[in-house]
Amino acid sequence: MPNPKRKMSKTRRDKRRTHYKATASTLGKCSNCNELKLAHHACPSCGYYDGKSVLLPGK
Repeated sequence: MPNPKRKMSKTRRDKRRTHYKATASTLGKCSNCNELKLAHHACPSCGYYDGKSVLLPGK
């Protein structure tokens, strides 16, 4: 396989990586208890997802 002829500089490498950013998770309110929860996840405080109880809280 072909290999680079010269070392890629740190500046050139970092220019390529400018779009790799960490983003904060999107939080929404639980429809049952109004606590903040991750989207498309069961609520950690009450255990509800999509208006149904799916797990016991705290376990």
